Amino acid sequence: MCDTCGCGQPDNFKVINLNDSETKQSYEHSHEHIHDGTSHSHTHTHSHSEDHSHEQAHQHNHEHGTQRVIQMQTDVLQKNNLSAERNRGYFEAKKIFSLNFVSSPGSGKTSLIEKTIKELNNEIKFFVIEGDQQTINDAKRIKAVGAPVVQINTGNGCHLDAEMVNRGIKELNPSDKSIVVIENVGNLICPSLFDLGESKRVVIISVTEGDDKPIKYPNMFQSSHLCIINKTDLLPYVDFNIEQTKKYALQVNHHLEFIELSVKTGQGIDHWYDWLKKQKNIL
Repeated sequence: MCDTCGCGQPDNFKVINLNDSETKQSYEHSHEHIHDGTSHSHTHTHSHSEDHSHEQAHQHNHEHGTQRVIQMQTDVLQKNNLSAERNRGYFEAKKIFSLNFVSSPGSGKTSLIEKTIKELNNEIKFFVIEGDQQTINDAKRIKAVGAPVVQINTGNGCHLDAEMVNRGIKELNPSDKSIVVIENVGNLICPSLFDLGESKRVVIISVTEGDDKPIKYPNMFQSSHLCIINKTDLLPYVDFNIEQTKKYALQVNHHLEFIELSVKTGQGIDHWYDWLKKQKNIL
């Protein structure tokens, strides 16, 4: 179990590379064994090749003699932060601008990434890591618009962590001076606690979600650099107060920036593109 958020620790996850003629899947999981009263753990990685239409789960267990129950507490965040620093050093060395997109499900993360790649692909090289519990649906959407992409399926896990992202980066092998987009699992709680080594964290909220999200889920807004308010074309039809949302968000993070846009109509999206280019040029 994850000491930090109480969810199942995602030791068993899949990294799926959609950039080859065959979809390659790598499975990684950890085992803890007890030998002569001493506990230790190790990680196994398995690679398989299969076509895009087939997704396979792989599990096995080891038993070694008499098992004793040992209660262990590990600093999950400390381990994650070490991996995050390794990712950050890699990005900085290659002058890569990396974004961690976070939100609740259905806010429009994937749609925004799709549209951004379509409209800026001639100017900027994008590489994408997609995070979901299951399926490669979002990765297929990103591949269709022309960006190299890997899908990370977290199984029971409710967030990406830095080690998963590190595995994804190795599969992607992004070029220098590119943008790496990490689309996290849809969840406003657990992903806020896990640094992935990203340059900036972008939280997306849609006008259909309620304007009190920033004070209901303060950790996510406190740890983000930019808040995108999406689906503004629906404002005439919903009870949502943009200014109140901004006020709540600034209560938890007075440095937070805001961009209002509609991915569907394109209204305001140029402000997002301008922000993205400006941030990339800072590197």
